Parts: sequence; C-alpha cells; structure tokens
Amino acid sequence: MNASSTASASRVPAIEFIGVDKRFPGRNGAPDVLAARDVNLSIAQGEVVSIIGPSGCGKSTLLNMGAGLSRPSAGTVKVGGEVVAGPNMHVAFMLQKDLLMPWRTIAQNVEFGLELRGVKAAERRVISTRLLAQCHLKGFEGHYPNQLSGGMRQRAAMARTLAVDPLVLLMDEPFSALDAQTKMILQQDLARTVKENGKTVLFITHDLAEGVALSDRILVMSERPGTIVEEIVVDIPDRDNPMQRRKHADVGDYVARLMDLLKLDANADVH
Repeated sequence: MNASSTASASRVPAIEFIGVDKRFPGRNGAPDVLAARDVNLSIAQGEVVSIIGPSGCGKSTLLNMGAGLSRPSAGTVKVGGEVVAGPNMHVAFMLQKDLLMPWRTIAQNVEFGLELRGVKAAERRVISTRLLAQCHLKGFEGHYPNQLSGGMRQRAAMARTLAVDPLVLLMDEPFSALDAQTKMILQQDLARTVKENGKTVLFITHDLAEGVALSDRILVMSERPGTIVEEIVVDIPDRDNPMQRRKHADVGDYVARLMDLLKLDANADVH
C-alpha cells in the first residue's frame, strides 16, 4: 500500500451512522415504537465521543446496531467503511456489569474472546499478561472474579475488551455502578489505555462531567425518538489525563451547557 492509499484509509471513519432509524414492534397490537430517528454521526479513528441524552432516547440501541446485534430499520451503519450486517468482530462492548465468568480465572476471562477466535494458548497468555499489567492487575492473573473488588473487576473487563484488538470500543455506562473515587481512577486508566492503544471509543454516559473529562466530542440526543440535536467539541487539553482535565476552568461551562441542552435544573437528577 502506498503513502496516499494509507492516508486515504486513515480517513475512513471508524464508525458511522447514516440516516439511521430504529423501530421496535409494539406489544399486544400496540403501534410500533420509533426509538431512534435519522441518526447521523461519524467518528474518526482514535476519537473518543460520548453520547448523552434522556433515558430511553435510544443510546444503547445505537451501540447494539454498531455491534451488529440489531439492524437499523432504515439507514446504514458502517465500521471501518464496511456496512454492518451482523455481529461484528471489529467492535467490542464494555457494559456497566462486568459479566466476568465466575468459573474462569481473570486471565482466562481476558483470553475468552481470543479463545473463540482460535488464537493459540501461548499467544493468548502473552496478550492477557500484557493487558492485565496495563490495567494494574499484574499478580491477579490466577484470581477468580469473586476475589476482586468491583473496580478491579471492571479493570479486568477493560482488559478483556481490549484483548481482541477491536477497531471500536462501545462503552455503555461502564463506570456508573462504582463509587466516585474508583470511577475517577478507572476513567484515568481508560483514557491512558485508549491513548496508548490508539483506540476509537463511543461512550454512553449520564454523568455530564465524565463526558467532558473523557471526550473529544459530546453528542446530545433528544427524547425518543432519539436523534442528534447538538454536537459539542471539548476544546480542553489532556484528554488522556481526565483527572487533570477536570481541574480546567472551562469544565463547569461545558457541564452547564449540557444541562441547558438537556433542560436540567439544579434540582434535577442527572442520572
């Protein structure tokens, strides 16, 4: 591949939604439910983009379509320039629940996706050892999930997500169940790990400060049927250091703008 071809390939969005609608059948004869309407978004390789919006506006539905677990009713979803027509090996999910298998060690959990793809045991172990060290779990490879704290389990889930070397990480409120201190530590781990591995992230959160701390851009969705109503570029340095970024004087202004867009007042519950 020549230099111009390489440059052209690098400009292909990591993930994009083009005119996407998602409709679910109504129950017991009720009308269909339009969950998402005319969603258009494009995320470049290496970007971290958060989606914020009211509960039930279709945020998780978008991730499911990005992963190929659900197909759009209209429009097109692409990953790496290819139309997503089914379960997609180029994306990986990280959820609020770590979903670690209790009968497997932490290393075996991290290696599970590689095992499914036929990667040899020795190579799997090299990858899991590297990622567990990167996620501050060196020495815990042989432990079982019930021997780890909630934060450590989420670190293991992060290592498992990265192990299959996905083009795009789809993250659905992965830290929302954690206490504030643990959440900030894992945000720091995620930001550093994403930067080191050059990964693209589509991140769902209800925590407005978290979205500002982690993202290059924030997309705001409307109430159902959800559509993108605003794009905010986070023009603050230190994306790979969210603890430092949180100290920036402009963070409060971004959060206030998001509150206005979501029509939140001082007494509203942002969760």
